[in-house]
Amino acid sequence: MTERLFAITDIETTGGGINGNRVTEICIVLYKNGSVEDKFTTLVNPQCPIPRYITTLTGIDNDTVAHAPTFRDIAKTIDHFTKDAIFVAHNVSFDYNVLRTEFRNLGMDFTRKKLCTVRLSRKLIPGLASYSLGRLCKTINIPLENRHRAEGDTDATVILFSRLLALDEGGDVFFSFLNPHSKEATIPPHIPRDQIENLPEIAGVYLFKDATHKILYAGKAKNIKKRVLSHFYEKKTKKYLLGQETHFIDYETTNNELLALLLESEKIRQHYPKFNRAQKRPTSAFQIIHYINQRGIIQLALQKIKVSRNSAATFYNRTEALNALEELCEKFKLCPRFCTLQPNAVECSHYRLVSCEGICRDKESVPDYNQKVREALSSLQIQQPSFAIHGKGRTRDEIGFALVVKGVYKGFGFFDADVGIQNLSDYEAFLKPQKSSYHTHCIIRSYIKKHGERNVVYYDSNDTESISEELF
Repeated sequence: MTERLFAITDIETTGGGINGNRVTEICIVLYKNGSVEDKFTTLVNPQCPIPRYITTLTGIDNDTVAHAPTFRDIAKTIDHFTKDAIFVAHNVSFDYNVLRTEFRNLGMDFTRKKLCTVRLSRKLIPGLASYSLGRLCKTINIPLENRHRAEGDTDATVILFSRLLALDEGGDVFFSFLNPHSKEATIPPHIPRDQIENLPEIAGVYLFKDATHKILYAGKAKNIKKRVLSHFYEKKTKKYLLGQETHFIDYETTNNELLALLLESEKIRQHYPKFNRAQKRPTSAFQIIHYINQRGIIQLALQKIKVSRNSAATFYNRTEALNALEELCEKFKLCPRFCTLQPNAVECSHYRLVSCEGICRDKESVPDYNQKVREALSSLQIQQPSFAIHGKGRTRDEIGFALVVKGVYKGFGFFDADVGIQNLSDYEAFLKPQKSSYHTHCIIRSYIKKHGERNVVYYDSNDTESISEELF
């Protein structure tokens, strides 16, 4: 392995993701047969402003690079200098992808075999608390001067690389990392290989976490391992940055796509992950609520909410909610004024609803009117279905289910196939309670629309007396 030519590289940039990252400084050391053969280092004019936080980190500001060559000026030199060499860097994906983007912007191709000293260090020097260049050098006594400058970091990486070569006496680790069929080079630097190897290949939810175990991204998959690996092959800036910040990958299996979708929605609602966009913004729901007004009349109204609460009924579309309220008003001869359909009218005069029996004109008693409202609310609750959707469990002897009570999603769970489920209350012992939302409503509705009702078991919505109040 020592007879191979290596281009050990470090670059400083303007920051801003792969596509917006411009080089401000570069250093490349050619290393072969255990010694340095040549070095190329230069500042680079990025032709764009350098952010203040980058200047604070590196000491490079706009004046520093004002008279430096542009990347176009040095591109052919870099291409020729690294020709036939293996590209090496500490967190190689960063340096390599930034350089490839710079070359691509000039209409040039830049393709090299590559090695990552972060991943090599993890393999050959296992068990360290941190594999950042600064911490690693301090731990194994490598001098690191002029930190966060290209030449200083490259010089330290050269020493690190030589020590890694010495630790891999037969070259087996280096050869395995260079193997084109190996996925080592595509895995982000901070994720141990065994975490990838131990991922299951069934449906469920996977979680990308940072160094403090904070969830960065939650996703669902039919095949967790395959889906996680696919993130690392994508070259979009968002996926790349997610990989760079990820230190741990956790998962929860369901072996059931519907339950995976519902669990993903709950994880996003609960943890608000940095890299999730879909489902992060709470979508408003509309509920038919009731209260007693100053005249003692039970008033109905539509209320727009962010979080589902107890009510006569919840809708995720204002038109549906309004139609349901109008139907109640017409069917039970309620007053549009006291259903908040004509809130400012002294006496109702709705263009379509004309069945009011005179509560707004003092021709109907309050007790009689309130009794009609109670009957209307009762009928509305009865109309809301209670059902469970059965499907595959995590094992062959298990059944997974999602539970909806009176039209509201309550959560999911698993029970053994030999357990007898006779009514709604039987699910409670196996239920993982979840929050109902617009997204869970859409997931369940979409599932039933796509798969039909062959796996849907309906129950009497009135048969809820033995169920814990927490389910309501």
